[in-house]
Amino acid sequence: MNSAWEDPAPKRALEEGRLDALHPLSELPHPIIRRASECFSENEAEDQFEMRIASATEKVLLEIKTSQWRGAVWVDQDTGVCWLVAAGLAKGNHEDFHDFYKQVERQNITDGCESWLPTEKDVRLLKLETAARLKTDWFLDIQKEVFVLLKAFHQGGSGSFEVVLPIVGQKLAEVELTVEQHRGDGVDSDDIVVEVHPAPQFAGHAHLWDLIVRVLCSIAPPVQGWDTTGLVFANIGEPGAWTQRVAELEQLIDRGELSYPEPGQGSHYAHHEHLAFKTIDGKAVRSLCGVSFVPSRDHANLPVCPECSRLYSELA
Repeated sequence: MNSAWEDPAPKRALEEGRLDALHPLSELPHPIIRRASECFSENEAEDQFEMRIASATEKVLLEIKTSQWRGAVWVDQDTGVCWLVAAGLAKGNHEDFHDFYKQVERQNITDGCESWLPTEKDVRLLKLETAARLKTDWFLDIQKEVFVLLKAFHQGGSGSFEVVLPIVGQKLAEVELTVEQHRGDGVDSDDIVVEVHPAPQFAGHAHLWDLIVRVLCSIAPPVQGWDTTGLVFANIGEPGAWTQRVAELEQLIDRGELSYPEPGQGSHYAHHEHLAFKTIDGKAVRSLCGVSFVPSRDHANLPVCPECSRLYSELA
């Protein structure tokens, strides 16, 4: 399958055994994998495979194909899960030694295609991937709720939405968002505040932190931009910043993509006394150049902000 990868990254991950980097497996950029995803769905009546592969007499393997690619799908009757267990090319009018059907025939003779079936490790990977997919769908729902709220109040106002845990259906928290526009006195800004009110049984829960990170990076991805006080998070944007973010979020939602946190890309000069306490409290400090950031990374490995350097050199 090496020659058909549309992106070299999954191929390298496979060669290096980094399976965790491949999730979700059903969305890997290979034509036969994509075809398998298209042919099988939750509704068995809508499955679109070609036919049973005749040379596999010991196991029921269903044929799928796209261009010269052929695949064998085995359906676990206990769980209903469809597994793509083999793939290859149709070659030499099916007489070539490396022809897909010849390979199926040889494997059928060797062990009845038993070694192609999913192992316990494969089943564990599927469970992990299923959990990851549920979490991703949950994150996408949260991002959409943030978008709806920000779209309504990006020029000022306040609103909230409730977040429910997937599967269990219990209320995790209520998220409140407020935008205030400040104009005049030489300071123009659009201030935004996010308050998270957890359900009592989920205070301090790991899912609560997942929610907070997802909400904050949906609004302003860089992690250095937020002041934190308990479960209240504040950020200052340039005029129109949240209007622009609404447009960006809409594009992400249309593509079904998540906005991910981005660490700061540079280090800044700030008063050392402020840094000591703000690092512990998780609060933002103001740098010489005027940027607000939460000190959380090793500044020694980051490039120094040129404006901070210029201003520092001018100090007595």
